[in-house]
Amino acid sequence: MSTHRFAQIVQTLRAFAELVLFDVYLSRGNFAGLYERVRLLPVDAKKSDLSVVHAVCRAVDIACICYWKRVLCLQRSAATTCLLKKHGMPATLVLGAKQMPFKAHAWVEVHGLVVNDKPYMHEIYSVLDRC
Repeated sequence: MSTHRFAQIVQTLRAFAELVLFDVYLSRGNFAGLYERVRLLPVDAKKSDLSVVHAVCRAVDIACICYWKRVLCLQRSAATTCLLKKHGMPATLVLGAKQMPFKAHAWVEVHGLVVNDKPYMHEIYSVLDRC
């Protein structure tokens, strides 16, 4: 097995573990705990390039496919934000909503750009908070 392939598998397992962690928060109705976990996690001091963003988002996507139940946007975005922060990327979890029909959504931004969803999320949702 190549080193690159091994790294992808490890990254996907880390993503899966993050999904489990945030699933526990959500299953207990502990949004405040989830929010604080994401908000207080520091960005690792190591410098990363933008290729890390693609690798992490891909790993989370694969982990979501393998997850035993449907992964919602908040769980997926919280996991992605924390993994990116652990890789030295200044990721931000963004919470948004639209009024008609009411719908809430979560996504991740790095340097103000949406990285795990459609790039035009700001046109669909009003930003409620960033953490």
